Amino acid sequence: MTSHTATKSTLLRQQVAIARFGSFALRTSSVSEILHEAARVCADGLNSPFCKVCRYRADENDLLIEAGYGWRSGVVGKVVSRADASSPQGHAFTTGMPSICRDVRRDTKFVLPPFYADHGIISTVDVLIKGDHQPYGVLEVDNNRHRNYNQNDIEFLTGFANVLAEVVAAAARTAELRSTIAQMESLAAEKDRLLEQRNVFAEELKHRVRNNLQLVYGMLTHQLEDPASAASLRGIRAIALRVSTMAQVFDHLLGTEMTRTTDFGRYVKALCTNLAEIQGSPSDTVSLICESEKILLDLDSVTALGIIVTELVTNCYDHAFSDAGGTGVIRVAVRRDEGNADRAILTVGDNGSGIKPGSLETKRHGVGLVRRLAEQIRGTVSVTSEGGTIWSVQFPIQATRNVPVGG
Repeated sequence: MTSHTATKSTLLRQQVAIARFGSFALRTSSVSEILHEAARVCADGLNSPFCKVCRYRADENDLLIEAGYGWRSGVVGKVVSRADASSPQGHAFTTGMPSICRDVRRDTKFVLPPFYADHGIISTVDVLIKGDHQPYGVLEVDNNRHRNYNQNDIEFLTGFANVLAEVVAAAARTAELRSTIAQMESLAAEKDRLLEQRNVFAEELKHRVRNNLQLVYGMLTHQLEDPASAASLRGIRAIALRVSTMAQVFDHLLGTEMTRTTDFGRYVKALCTNLAEIQGSPSDTVSLICESEKILLDLDSVTALGIIVTELVTNCYDHAFSDAGGTGVIRVAVRRDEGNADRAILTVGDNGSGIKPGSLETKRHGVGLVRRLAEQIRGTVSVTSEGGTIWSVQFPIQATRNVPVGG
């Protein structure tokens, strides 16, 4: 066989190798398998016993042997070279030009890891593997015999490296696309779960609305039996305030993240603002001051305590300042119990004339309703009436987190 014929046969074999590798890469999703097959095909294409694919690591500024062919254990995935002119791989990486070393034993400009000598490596040739934003790394073929790599060898290796660069980039884009699809599927599943939670919570709210409307109906029936028109009007106004309070609870919860708990401190501040507006009292006549800590409570506790605040503040407006021409200060406070971390205290007080002795248990002051509501949430009520009236409601803080419904 003539030299020309041999060269032509070699070129044809190399072209077939590149085409078959491209076909293999299209059918394979594993980047690791693609890189190892690339090393095998390149070694075979240049009749060499060794080949390796080195990946550039920007943080370390080195070239890690990512895949290889012919190497003993402990080389692939372990050995690195500096990505600079001190190694054949680094020289090809930094210059972008093929790097040929015909005898690494005599080439003093390169510093090589010990495994080169362990494998008897003599000749090497390196070409750059390009990338989308920066080079992926270097493709190197190694031989334990003297080898004069010619232009055809360089063109084969360069062409193969270009195909490998496209394959690696395509695999990376495919992996990113699959990751994006997985995230979208996860978000869709989460959306369905949250919608289901919202439906469950809405049903819970409907149940509580029915129960509280039954309470309002009982109050209204009782007021209609009272022949005193003025008292009836006060009673109806109190009922209207209770309805407004409950509506605020449900509006507040429906407008949040649909959780089983809510910040009662923030809610009671908004409730006091609403009560002051409903009463319509000028700010220079009666001041309603609210101070509250952030305390997470469940829906039942918020509903009961909201009605208690409405009842007591309304009593202050209606009774505490009636003899003084409707002047004074009402203070509402919510704080944690310093002596018991599992409980909190709601206080509603005024600087009026106080409750007359013997009249505390009359329905005029609403103490029965306040105590019944406090008992529903395992709370207790106490009243002092010196220099004004102060109601204290101590209640438990349930050990619950702000957990979504159904979670």
